[in-house]
Amino acid sequence: MPSNHDQLSGIQLLTALRGDLPAFVPGEVWLVGAGPGDPGLLTLDALAGLLQADVVVHDALVDARVLALAPRGAQKQFAGKRGGKPSIAQEDICAQLVTLARRGLRVLRLKGGDPFVFGRGGEEVLALAAAGIPFRVVSGVTAGLGGLASACIPATMRGVNQAIILATGHDPDEDGTMDWSALARTRQPIVLYMGLRNLEKIAAALMRGGLPANTPAAVIASATLANQQILVSKLDRIAAEAHAANFAAPAMAVIGDIVRIRQQLLDTCAQATAVAQAGQVIAPRENSTCDG
Repeated sequence: MPSNHDQLSGIQLLTALRGDLPAFVPGEVWLVGAGPGDPGLLTLDALAGLLQADVVVHDALVDARVLALAPRGAQKQFAGKRGGKPSIAQEDICAQLVTLARRGLRVLRLKGGDPFVFGRGGEEVLALAAAGIPFRVVSGVTAGLGGLASACIPATMRGVNQAIILATGHDPDEDGTMDWSALARTRQPIVLYMGLRNLEKIAAALMRGGLPANTPAAVIASATLANQQILVSKLDRIAAEAHAANFAAPAMAVIGDIVRIRQQLLDTCAQATAVAQAGQVIAPRENSTCDG
């Protein structure tokens, strides 16, 4: 945990990079995106909020190294949600944010990824606004983009796709769910958040909608972290192979031709390394993150 000296040094460094820091006023709530995992993907404003917070209300997927950036003595309250497991009701989280702010605390609501991308940040902002609590939203790198980059899969590629679809991986059999056939007809890549549990059903729904069974697909678990795992397969096999490989949440899936580009990039790096002089080209690391 940072000492007072470390905290001061951090604020001085941030000020040099950003200029005057945004003031975190007592009684205010900041909804902050912590990014997909790697602390290196924090924004400067996210760090500014962490260094000033009195209490951090955090999700399950926020890295411990990020939480350690909060000041000594700052409270840390867990408010995580994990699919299929008991979790705190969203209404209770909203009420807790209001209560803490009314006590005059600087409340940092810290979420994995981006607060407004499947992070239920909109619900929390509505609750804060209804209660008259001042708030600020600090965007974060969403897993649907940062996770793809770490796996060497470009979100967009000229000649491959003109759009990318971010979708939540809810059970296709549930009432009111999205029209998977319509998504399949777009032939644009689909990134599934929290989709591992329902991946087999979603893949089947996409194939019923006309997406070919041999469409490239990948699952990325623990994206951007040292224990990241990447599985590349085809749409009709990806769910079974992910299960056989014991992939577990947090994981995301990506379906579409952009997945094919990953191997092209890795092969190109490997070929360049083979012909270059030592030290001129650095190949991707063994965990297959996209470093070149």
